[in-house]
Amino acid sequence: MTLDSVRGTTGGPGSGDTDARPALSRCIDVSPDTFAAEYWGRRALLSPASGLHADFSDLFSASAVDELVRERGLRTPFIRMAHEGSVLPPASFTASGGFGAEVGDQVSSEKVLAEFAAGATIVLQGLHRVWPPLIDFTRRLVDDIGHPAQVNAYVTPASSRGFDPHYDVHDVFVLQIAGEKHWRIHAPVHPDPLRDQPWTDHKAAVAEAALGEPVIDAVLRPGDALYLPRGWIHSATALGGTSVHLTVGMSAYTRADVVRALVSTLGAHESLRESLPLGVDWADAEAVRPVVEQVVGEMVAALTGGGTRVSPAADSGAGAGADAQDALVSRTLARRFAEATRPEPVAPLATIDAIASLGAASVVRWRGSLAARVESLPGDDGASGKVRIITPSKSLTLPGETEAAVRRLHEGGPVPLAELPGLDDADAVVVVRRLLREGILVPA
Repeated sequence: MTLDSVRGTTGGPGSGDTDARPALSRCIDVSPDTFAAEYWGRRALLSPASGLHADFSDLFSASAVDELVRERGLRTPFIRMAHEGSVLPPASFTASGGFGAEVGDQVSSEKVLAEFAAGATIVLQGLHRVWPPLIDFTRRLVDDIGHPAQVNAYVTPASSRGFDPHYDVHDVFVLQIAGEKHWRIHAPVHPDPLRDQPWTDHKAAVAEAALGEPVIDAVLRPGDALYLPRGWIHSATALGGTSVHLTVGMSAYTRADVVRALVSTLGAHESLRESLPLGVDWADAEAVRPVVEQVVGEMVAALTGGGTRVSPAADSGAGAGADAQDALVSRTLARRFAEATRPEPVAPLATIDAIASLGAASVVRWRGSLAARVESLPGDDGASGKVRIITPSKSLTLPGETEAAVRRLHEGGPVPLAELPGLDDADAVVVVRRLLREGILVPA
């Protein structure tokens, strides 16, 4: 495969719906639609610095590395170090924080300096939790791609290699921040590895593949970006000076995740809850085969809506039938997504101040990236209904007359209280005060 075949050649960053996916567009030089159709999970993409990703200095920098090491009191595992492919013991770059911060695994700036000067790579992990520009960028990227993401920084001294050729079990974007780094990329020996299928399971095959002709053999310079699907083998060496790059790891949901969620519905089917026969020799594959065949047949019938009776209790939650299975898969993956990602952080003090000064002219908006479902609840015996807001962490029920206002807020964008439909100014203040306190809205 030639270098041109992995560079973006079908539409530049100005084509496609880049406004709808601005964070993703910073990482690629093809349109988001082209990336989704031709590259995501399929093949590597090298995007030279241009257009939307000509410069990543607003996200991170060499001075940011010094600030994090020198001033922020990072602890393991937010920092680690490696030298020529081997991870260093934490004691070689950490120490106690001294009086008032007697924690033994805090970063020691002088120890980091000594190891870095000797050729070790600094790895700053979880920057989507500690560095404000990357907190915002990662949240927006997660909105764009629909999969959880994290950000690490790799800081490599001149002519040093951080890690041996390996593959990751998640997709990555590499964003070159400073310096130059020589990357060698090889096709997978184990395509689309799952989380429990690390490269060390195929160590010999990875090492052999890394000796062959690379798919990509390129030097990344500031503003360049590289996309690697999980399983693609890679190694990198800094050139001529200190190299800083970000690795944005994306934990893609897979078809196997849908299968696991579907399997979790099978307990609703009576036949699949029955005990297995007595006296089966589980060490005898021939004896086990008819049991497996019967269970597989019943499982297929259950998942396709035929052949087995379903417990009445399943109708109210466990899920019977294709529609209920779809709903359960949706709930399962949505719950997992919510646990793996974070909505926009709230500012407690500013929120309390905003609550204290609420008025008709105040402007609020739905909290960024907060996954929520808004449901209408009918009333009993002709009584007015209610509206329910369901988030990953809570469920909140409000009077039915607030539904139009809640749905307007849920649509997104800043909204003055005076413009909330169906509410007068006094009621709007009461409703917004509650939603601000619950962390569903934020001051605009």
